[in-house]
Amino acid sequence: MTESALRQKISEVIRREGPIPFSRYMEMCLYEPGLGYYARPREQFGKAGDFYTSSDVHAVFGRLLCRQFEEMWRTLGSPKQIDLLELGPGRGLFTLDVLDWAAKKFPQFADALHIRAVETSEWLRDRLQERLGKYITAEKVTLHPGIAEAQPKLGHSILVFANEFFDALPVDLVSDRGEVRVGIDDSGKLTEVFVPVRAEFLDYLDRHSIHPEEGMRTEVNLGAVRYMEQIAKLFDNRRGAAFLVDYGYTREEQQAGRYIDTLMTYRQHQASADPYHAPGEQDITSHVNFTALRTIAVQRGMDYLGLLTQAQFLIGIGEVNEFADAFEVTALPQERAKVALQLKHLVTPAGIGEIFHVLVLGRCLPNDAPRALHGLKFAR
Repeated sequence: MTESALRQKISEVIRREGPIPFSRYMEMCLYEPGLGYYARPREQFGKAGDFYTSSDVHAVFGRLLCRQFEEMWRTLGSPKQIDLLELGPGRGLFTLDVLDWAAKKFPQFADALHIRAVETSEWLRDRLQERLGKYITAEKVTLHPGIAEAQPKLGHSILVFANEFFDALPVDLVSDRGEVRVGIDDSGKLTEVFVPVRAEFLDYLDRHSIHPEEGMRTEVNLGAVRYMEQIAKLFDNRRGAAFLVDYGYTREEQQAGRYIDTLMTYRQHQASADPYHAPGEQDITSHVNFTALRTIAVQRGMDYLGLLTQAQFLIGIGEVNEFADAFEVTALPQERAKVALQLKHLVTPAGIGEIFHVLVLGRCLPNDAPRALHGLKFAR
């Protein structure tokens, strides 16, 4: 199947139903079975793909998070079993780094740890089956198509981790002219039309975001709200913490005039603001509204532990042993120099250290838990 096949299917839906919500268009572009960007066999990650994740940069990302997870496990009293739900594991590099480092450095934690990898893409689940085969065979990893299928037993301690998960959820767009819908003109070209804004969108803007002024548009991510509700529900009759890593903003930053209209596309490491150019051939993404995630989580019983930059989070963890997790297997000076550059990319403003943020939430934790976690050392 090709790009034109997906464009044709989108056009057929529009001719049959009329202009569709932008979120439905974005969902088809990313997840339409056999046609969408994430739903067909292709390489999205790394040098051969369209973008990098932190785990593509260096294994130290997974090693540092493993250290933080182990610290949380001890804070919870070192339970016999702890379940880590990873949302959107992609190629499984992070999963592999965490499990390998736990086995090497924290054997007791490794014995207790079970990872439930939640991946909606059947093709990516097949790749995970291959990459994580030894851990799946050892019953240390299970693969699931959704959160509902990945439910741990009641009473278990749990961790939830998501890296660049929420930014890939379909969003709706609201402009000063109304809600954006996707239609087609007489020549068959995809075009935007505007309709009155739905009440639920206005409520989202009132609670979590801002209303667009003249010439502006902003995103409404009800999908993120629903996923945050599911995550919070996981902590009913369970205790633990959630670590949500993504690029995003707060409502206060939007009120200051920043992060307005953050919808972007990525193809072969080139950014664009045109989501209609190549349906199914480019990633479509938007920044994450951390105010919305935090508000929903707290409303549903979770505790807000902090929002900090990825640099603050990783430096707090790495200071414990001066980032020995990064340099342990390097012998030659040139190897150390290369790793130092990769680490710099993860933790400095020149790289992605200030672009990404980490939202940390908890449930039924000891009162001293925030002070006990090195990753929260610089939390604001």
